[in-house]
Amino acid sequence: MKKILLVISMILVLAITMGGCATKGDLKQVQSQEMQNRAKADQAVQDSQSAKATADAATIKANEAAARAENAVKIAEEKEKIAEEREKIAEEKEKIAEEKAKIAEEKAKQADAIFQKSMKK
Repeated sequence: MKKILLVISMILVLAITMGGCATKGDLKQVQSQEMQNRAKADQAVQDSQSAKATADAATIKANEAAARAENAVKIAEEKEKIAEEREKIAEEKEKIAEEKAKIAEEKAKQADAIFQKSMKK
């Protein structure tokens, strides 16, 4: 009886073990899922690389735009300085012209005074 129970238990263990093993269909399904997961992972890598390239290009364009803006600001500041210098020069020329006009007026008065004196004699 013990032998029969031992044989029956061995058969049950063997049946359970065989039932727990994967079949070819299960293996194919697992391989198919693995291939799909790899394809999805590869696609995700490609998408992330594309996004990174796009972001890098946008960063480069933004840096270039910032550099152009800085240059524009510098040029505007230089032009403003030049305009201020020209304005100062114009003011100096105006002062010189006014002084020359005063000198000419004084000379004219002196000449008129000399002429008046010569006419009185």
